Amino acid sequence: MSEIQKIYMPSKPLVPGGERYGILSNFEPGTRTLKAGTRLAPQFKALQSDILLDKDIAVTLRDGTITYVDVLRPVGAEKVPVIVAFSPYGKGQGTSPSATGVFTMVGLDTSIVSGLHKFEGPDPAFWCAHGYAVCNPDLRGIAESQGDSVLWDRQEGRDAYDLIEWLGVQEWSNGKVAMSGTSYLAATQWFTAAEQPPHLAAINPWEGMSDTYRDLVMRGGMPDSGFAKQLRDFSFWGHGKKEDIIAEAEQCPLMNELWENKVPQYEKITVPAYVVSSYSNTLHVQGTFRAWRRMSSSQKWLRIHNRQEWPDYYDEGNREDLRRFFDHFLKGVDNGWEQTPHVRYSLLDLEGGDRVGIGSNVFPPKNVTATKFYLDADTRALSAELPAKEANVRYIVGSNPGSVSFIHPFEKETVLVGYPKAHLWVEVDGADDMDLFVLVQKLDVYGTPLAQFTVPNRNAKIHDATDYGGSVLRYRGSDGRLRVSLRRLDETLSTEEVPTHTFDRTEKLAAGEIVDVQIDLLPVGLVFRAGEQLRFIVSGRSLLGTMMPGMAEYTSPFGGTHIVHTGGNHASYLQLPIQKGTE
Repeated sequence: MSEIQKIYMPSKPLVPGGERYGILSNFEPGTRTLKAGTRLAPQFKALQSDILLDKDIAVTLRDGTITYVDVLRPVGAEKVPVIVAFSPYGKGQGTSPSATGVFTMVGLDTSIVSGLHKFEGPDPAFWCAHGYAVCNPDLRGIAESQGDSVLWDRQEGRDAYDLIEWLGVQEWSNGKVAMSGTSYLAATQWFTAAEQPPHLAAINPWEGMSDTYRDLVMRGGMPDSGFAKQLRDFSFWGHGKKEDIIAEAEQCPLMNELWENKVPQYEKITVPAYVVSSYSNTLHVQGTFRAWRRMSSSQKWLRIHNRQEWPDYYDEGNREDLRRFFDHFLKGVDNGWEQTPHVRYSLLDLEGGDRVGIGSNVFPPKNVTATKFYLDADTRALSAELPAKEANVRYIVGSNPGSVSFIHPFEKETVLVGYPKAHLWVEVDGADDMDLFVLVQKLDVYGTPLAQFTVPNRNAKIHDATDYGGSVLRYRGSDGRLRVSLRRLDETLSTEEVPTHTFDRTEKLAAGEIVDVQIDLLPVGLVFRAGEQLRFIVSGRSLLGTMMPGMAEYTSPFGGTHIVHTGGNHASYLQLPIQKGTE
């Protein structure tokens, strides 16, 4: 059924000299040796050791489709484990203008990588020098590989299974295969691990969505297609067809078999996993935490950092930390990895005092209590006490201001770490539906909203790009969103801390009808000092703007007046994870 529902559009071949064409993008089957000291281009790092490059090897998938992969491995007779960078980004794209442009935008120097890496993937120069091979595949439908490409799908998991099993029996392989990478390269790991390929020994998803409907095309039930369109139009270069995710969302706006096929079977993920997330990436955070919570792996580690994922992934210390994990599970090294805390989280300060690497056995830590702060429409306060008097506050969608906010001052230092949620009683006048956006924001002692960059770049251009929008580059707080007609909860998957919606039916609002909705906000780790304040905002428009600069901003099709009810029988509240004492 889901295959029938898929919609495809023509793909385009990768053009030499184009934005996504790199030094190794030419189709040149064969084996060559890259000598230590070699630079692919002057701006890249010299190779640390001799590397064998097996280029454009044909790998046949179970349905007969031929795909092509590059394998980079150490010179010598020793059998080595393999790390796979599985994504539709060209296997030679690491040196392309698009990839180096991203490094420039975030403030990374291209000299920290060799150019052998796949975009957002592990650098073979480092891993080969430490006794690993790296496989950079062109997926089904990409570049010269046959077939039609799909986007974040169980088909990718099956294809990765076939590649992993091929890698596991090569004469130079020790039979242990792992996966690593950020963003798309992280998302494909959930799908692959759920297929349980026998030679897969470990995964390392470094921030990646895990539900194409809820994280990419319909977050909160809204067709906010800015990044999905960018992904569809500027990736998936090849000779066949590519999946048209935008047309599919328009044809199938509710959860159905098409979208279920784009959700990994989390419970079947049993392989050892080193999962990395942040609090700030509005595309990745929700999906990364969801997959980490729901996977069945008994050996799983979570590290929550305080940056954007590219600076974090290519950081030397973090790469060495990952090597300890891979050495343990792919080489059998007794290096004490299993004594590593299963959770290492960060606490953001937004004033220069972030703490990182705080150890815990669980997330949220055991000393965290979910605490209700009730909204009061009369005083605009957030309070631990439920207002006895019922009241309401309203705003007109599209007006200025098109939002309402509530404030809570902290009398002593307070730490939030865990999952916030909002439980609101709402009504709309002049429409039959509402798009609600909510945000938890930190204010300093003077009431000024605080934010911090997640990337090293601090120049004028990055300020311009993030004054409104660019939410993955500049953190402003924990946000959530929900289309009210899609408010029905999935009672099986919802918890007291994290509500989950079915998104399988539409329940419009009648005139004068007051309904209660639960909205999950992104996980948070945030410190408030005495005198600082928390502001909770409710609006009919996105409070953070677009995820990346240059994307089209989502505008709600629904107007009218939004009414938020508080107090008495309409006890709207913000639930916050408050940390008390030590774990």
